[in-house]
Amino acid sequence: MKRGLTILFAAAEALLVVAIGLAIPLVALTVLWAAQFGFGPEWLIFYRAAADLWLIGHGVDVTFVLDPLLATSLGFPGSDAPVPVTIALLGFALLTALLGARAGRRIAESGHLVLGQSVAVGLVAVLGLGIALTASHPAAMPSRWQAAVLPAAVFGVGLLLGVRRERDRKGDRTGLLRTLVERVPLQARDAVGWAVRTGFASVAGLLTISAVVTAAAIGFRYADIITLYESLHTEVLGGFALTLGQLALLPNLVVWTASWLVGPGFAIGTGSSVSPLGTDLGPVPAMPVLGALPTGDLAWGFAGLVAPVAVAFLVAAVFAPTLRRAGVAGIWLVIAGVGSGVVSGAVLGVLAWVSGGSAGPGRLAEVGPNPWVIGVVAALEFTVGAAAGLAAASRRSTDARR
Repeated sequence: MKRGLTILFAAAEALLVVAIGLAIPLVALTVLWAAQFGFGPEWLIFYRAAADLWLIGHGVDVTFVLDPLLATSLGFPGSDAPVPVTIALLGFALLTALLGARAGRRIAESGHLVLGQSVAVGLVAVLGLGIALTASHPAAMPSRWQAAVLPAAVFGVGLLLGVRRERDRKGDRTGLLRTLVERVPLQARDAVGWAVRTGFASVAGLLTISAVVTAAAIGFRYADIITLYESLHTEVLGGFALTLGQLALLPNLVVWTASWLVGPGFAIGTGSSVSPLGTDLGPVPAMPVLGALPTGDLAWGFAGLVAPVAVAFLVAAVFAPTLRRAGVAGIWLVIAGVGSGVVSGAVLGVLAWVSGGSAGPGRLAEVGPNPWVIGVVAALEFTVGAAAGLAAASRRSTDARR
């Protein structure tokens, strides 16, 4: 009986997560269909658009084929060929992960963790595939296997985090992973665990700074953004739908800002560059929020490069007493410092990878940061900061003992 309730509860949680994510673009586009288009076009067109947005938001590739007349009017070379869109609107993925974490905390209370998680993730996979099948059209064809895998994977990550948090809150220290970790030698376990924690904390700190910088850029260039809105003549409802789309892109912008602070920056089209060295842009998509991009050379641009080193320094200095109390010293202390930088670089590289991709035909096939370059440069900067933080904490501890 209890297993049956767990299955029903997990299925309901999964259905709710998908329904909320899909409803956001679908409601906005349905209102646009009714109020601005007077119920004229077929509603399925707007449903397919909403489904494609939700799928793209989870990293699912969607291949578009433009109408020949529209392709000619756009003027992109080869724009009449199939155009894969691989960039993820990470706002949807973030929402799914957060709702997944909430579902994980609730499923953890059921007592049947493996069953509940399996049912929930499995149903999201089925729903993702179903949405891709119903949204498929010769003009816009989503990848079906990705639709079955990627939304479920994003949901599964949130689910695991929610379950882990709930079990930690209850003091439950059991689990296969924890059992395997406990078999590792103590100093190695403490050093590696410290590196992972501080690596993620450093990336979180840099993303926080990036969010503040992104908000400040939007605030300072608010007049330019409004001018771009007015030039599009979208009217009220069209502007509202456009704003929702830009909100879905906001996490991408934060990651791009972090890439800018690291140094290499990012691209908005093949051959373009936005970095502390300066901004070199060609034609960009008609998206008002891109009006916040810096222009020309910035005399103070290199000041941003201090951010990743400073964040890693502070995080390492704050968490250094943990290593000291655990008795970590010698080569394991070096591994902890270098490992922290490597973890930070790897995490930021993955974020750079999922935040970019192809956004359209022609030069828009390259949008976002280069994940390999970002990962390597970030790892070096975070390692320098972490090493300096550990050295400062060690010196402070030595002075205190005297």
